[in-house]
Amino acid sequence: MLELDRKNFEAEVLESKGYTFVDFWSEACVPCKTLMPKVHELAEKYGDKIKFCSLDITKARRVAIGQQVLGLPTMLMYKDGEKIDTINAENATVENIEAMIKKYY
Repeated sequence: MLELDRKNFEAEVLESKGYTFVDFWSEACVPCKTLMPKVHELAEKYGDKIKFCSLDITKARRVAIGQQVLGLPTMLMYKDGEKIDTINAENATVENIEAMIKKYY
């Protein structure tokens, strides 16, 4: 998984071609840290066709706000730099995350 920050987010996500999955998280988010190992497993499983990235919002708060990430955990799917799908705190389960990834795989 590619670690994002405010310096590389635009180039790696918004200017990227193809599908990009971004996991927005923070150290203070217990559900984020619970899901993280499973998200990394999904990255290994589907990483041949989808770019997987993670962004610690405590290091890039303005980026998160700019992407309308209002709560954690949030996972966004982008295609050619455009946001096309969202998983947020209300539906952040491993099953829902994998289902979203499979839609674009």
